[in-house]
Amino acid sequence: MPSHSSDQLLAQILSWLDEAKAENVVSIDIKRKSSLGDYMVVATGRSDRHVGAIADQLERHLKDKGYGRVRVEGKPQCDWVLIDVSDIIVHVFRAEVREFYNIEKMWAAERPSDPTTH
Repeated sequence: MPSHSSDQLLAQILSWLDEAKAENVVSIDIKRKSSLGDYMVVATGRSDRHVGAIADQLERHLKDKGYGRVRVEGKPQCDWVLIDVSDIIVHVFRAEVREFYNIEKMWAAERPSDPTTH
């Protein structure tokens, strides 16, 4: 796997999503919120075919850049495709599916402080 920082890889992924005509692309810094990774990227495709095409293009770019096999889930349905690239998790949704799950709202929220016990 290349030795790019997650910030450099994020910039490339955002560029590739733009190139694939993904819509409403949002990146969320999750470094202090989760051990899952450094960033979560959420994007929308106009249709299930567009979601699949975005995922295919992203997967191809990552392979060309030396990231080999990245974990991809949801491609058969193409209403929500998850692409797990090391420290960055990319979600590509159809608009109504993105609206239903609204994951960026959940992840963008500030993490509550540790609850006090009584």
